[in-house]
Amino acid sequence: MGSEDLKIGVVGFGLRAGLWRHAHKPGQGSEVTIVCDTSERGRADAAARIPTARVTGELQELIDSGIDAVLVLTPDNQHAAVAVRTLKAGIPTFCEKPLDITIEAADSILQAAYESGTRLYVGHNMRHMPVVVQMRELIEQGRIGEVKAVWCRHFVGHGGDYYFKDWHSERKNVTSLLLQKGAHDIDVIHWLAGGYARRVSAVGELAVYGKVTDRSDNSTKRMGEWFSLENWPPTEQHGLAERIDVEDISMMNMVLDNDVLASYQQCHFTPDYWRNYTVIGTKGRIENFGDGPGERIGLWTKRTPGYAEPDETFTIQDGEGGHGGADPRLIAEFLRFASDGGPTQTSPVAARQAVAAGVLAAESLRSDGGAREVPALPAGLVAYFESGQPASVPSS
Repeated sequence: MGSEDLKIGVVGFGLRAGLWRHAHKPGQGSEVTIVCDTSERGRADAAARIPTARVTGELQELIDSGIDAVLVLTPDNQHAAVAVRTLKAGIPTFCEKPLDITIEAADSILQAAYESGTRLYVGHNMRHMPVVVQMRELIEQGRIGEVKAVWCRHFVGHGGDYYFKDWHSERKNVTSLLLQKGAHDIDVIHWLAGGYARRVSAVGELAVYGKVTDRSDNSTKRMGEWFSLENWPPTEQHGLAERIDVEDISMMNMVLDNDVLASYQQCHFTPDYWRNYTVIGTKGRIENFGDGPGERIGLWTKRTPGYAEPDETFTIQDGEGGHGGADPRLIAEFLRFASDGGPTQTSPVAARQAVAAGVLAAESLRSDGGAREVPALPAGLVAYFESGQPASVPSS
């Protein structure tokens, strides 16, 4: 594509719209030239923040605009509806996580990329978060031996503001928060363990927020207009969404295809907000205490009679930009991939496997809590993505 800036489109200018900043660097390699949003507020926000970009409510106008790549940042249940069209149009596509909210929709995105030969990238930014990258490096160095178990506890202290006051509160938009919020962690568990879930089961409840009667129509508002650390305790939250039918606490068990056992627990009414990963191997274990810059990862490799401080401690690194520098690294990798191809730290297959595990876990917790088998992808499709999407060609 020469020395000219890549022309970038953005579809959906809502919660994750901040990613545009990492793609809009005129004269430095990429520029957001067009934004599509079906809402008046989304279009107004885009026009105010990127005055040089064309703004439209029509997806076809964006597709026909001559862009080199696109960021699909719509609500989750619209990912396939948009990404399948942009992929078929030959536009390298960044799809925000989760890939979509059903296995069928997620598979349709992979199939569209495979059949069109258009590059697909999924925005699992936690694969670029320092805490995850550093833990994976310790595993790859053999410091804990062969991984046998992964546990994740996710304390979602902002849950009442992040997920129970807007579209996230309804199954029709997200399937479940075990999928919507947990897709990150399921993917990380898979990545750290070196395998994908083949069988899952779960339990969960709408234990707290369903009993809160202070409700509001927040359809014209944005999270920044209601978020506050003073919204506490959870039972005294106010202005929750008019309809809530997703769980606020859930617990999921997984058997991976390499026989690693894993578990994921998610609670949306804790006072603190962070993730705790524990990875246990045949020679030791690692665990993070805090997941942000300056916090720490512990490594235990010696046997002790009781609790002991870690044998080694590693400080979690920092980086400029959201999520410890993960967001700018995510967009930089996508733009490089859209232009030149090559290996990426994220994986469309892994993104699909996270969706499949989350969908089936939600099905399990809403029935008898029994095990569900994760359907396999066709071998040819897996081979195509794992080899770096070799049939892909740059957008003209």
